[in-house]
Amino acid sequence: MAKLVYALNQSLDGYVDHDAFAPDAELFRHFIEDVGSVAGSLYGRRMYEVMRYWDEERAEWGEAERKYAAAWRAQPKWVVSRSLASVGPNATLLEGDLEAAARALKARIDGVIEVSGPELAASLADLGLVDEYRLYVHPVVLGSGKPYFAGPRPRLRLVAHERVGGEAIRLTYVPA
Repeated sequence: MAKLVYALNQSLDGYVDHDAFAPDAELFRHFIEDVGSVAGSLYGRRMYEVMRYWDEERAEWGEAERKYAAAWRAQPKWVVSRSLASVGPNATLLEGDLEAAARALKARIDGVIEVSGPELAASLADLGLVDEYRLYVHPVVLGSGKPYFAGPRPRLRLVAHERVGGEAIRLTYVPA
């Protein structure tokens, strides 16, 4: 049975904005290993559209970016959307009952399925389906934006913390 893990980068003040800050080289290597180790990713529409960047080769990429793109492309992806008509390679559009679709994925897949997108994570958490939260906290204060938590959450219990790269801290929580 799969474990649903909500994992995203965030600022010190709790916002996610992939255009406002980026991982250093060591953290990026961590993400290459991470994306290659999970059973797949479950995306909300907006986050999936951000990540589609990795579907196309770019001349300016170095070796690390090419490795990340290869790992991301190889990974199964499921996209929750009411507005998309189609999705890219190695991706499946999930329509209809979110709870039924997520429970079916958890039952069918072994390993970790990463959840990406604050609204999707909030919906899954409301259904009691998020098993773990991984917050990659960066030393940046944005002051506004999209919050990591899109609504109140039940109590969480810290189960791990580690410095990843030169500046980020990964905090791992489970529902208490």
